Amino acid sequence: MQGTFYYAEFEQPHPERTRAILKAHPEVRSLMGRNPFTALIALLVVAVQTAIAFGVSRLGPNGWWAGLLLAYAFGAFANHCTYVIIHDATHNLVFRSRILNKLVAIGADLPNLLPAAVSFGIYHLKHHAHQGHYEVDADIPNQWEARLVGDKWYRKAFWLFFFPIFQLTRPPRLKTIAMWNSWTVVNVLAVLGYGLAVFYFCGWVGLWYLGCSFFFSVGLHPVGARWVQEHYTLDPDQETFSYYGPINRVALNVGYHNEHHDFPSIAWNNLPKLRALAPEFYDSLRSHSSWSRLLIQFLFDRRYTLFSRVERSNDLPPIDSRSPRLGLV
Repeated sequence: MQGTFYYAEFEQPHPERTRAILKAHPEVRSLMGRNPFTALIALLVVAVQTAIAFGVSRLGPNGWWAGLLLAYAFGAFANHCTYVIIHDATHNLVFRSRILNKLVAIGADLPNLLPAAVSFGIYHLKHHAHQGHYEVDADIPNQWEARLVGDKWYRKAFWLFFFPIFQLTRPPRLKTIAMWNSWTVVNVLAVLGYGLAVFYFCGWVGLWYLGCSFFFSVGLHPVGARWVQEHYTLDPDQETFSYYGPINRVALNVGYHNEHHDFPSIAWNNLPKLRALAPEFYDSLRSHSSWSRLLIQFLFDRRYTLFSRVERSNDLPPIDSRSPRLGLV
């Protein structure tokens, strides 16, 4: 089994491709901007998930298994959608106001029951600026985590099922990153208040449905293969991959990951247009067309382990976090 990450002594590929695309297709700049409609999608998803939680709570003793089935068949896609909304709000791609973007992220986080929107925003922006830097990029697994999971299918399935728990173990290793601030407290209080309200009106069955929806949305489910798709690789010559399958329709185009890393200032609705404008830059890159197929391959192909990631020297310069291409201004 591969025992270390792939090591790269060169910068991440996205800034160079961004410059090349802008030189070849300056009209790409017209795609940069915000999409306030994303806030309405967030409101709709939260309302629907809350309504379903209330509905399954009225099914009596059978509510728990109905909640489980609904969570896998529908809730996972809905909660996954909230994470994409949180992601766009993190890049200030919903409203111009940073405060409004944070409120959208916190609102979308409510049905996940685990307050993570604000902390995700902190480490996700570091992921863009320091992709592959082990001491800064929380997207890379811990070395002990990778050794623990190894190449056995059942261990990889366990890792995916408890993916949110493993993510919680990564921030302590990160240097110069403070996860707690006033917005984190607001996030925790909002999600806690929502969870208490769901329990009061829907009982434990309502919480069960939302909890299952959350774990499936980031774990052992086709949408959970997104975490494998984005940066796990069997060839270190390409460290970022896109997904162009049908689930993008309900996942707000989050599969367009190379496009997003190249232009984080482009909102989810315009990412397919970016690929269409610059096909010569994207059609030559390897990509995935099925999250379900990738999930199976990740589990049973022993070449895939948590070490199937590119790590680079912490001495390499990060992308300037003040750059407009990061969607921060």
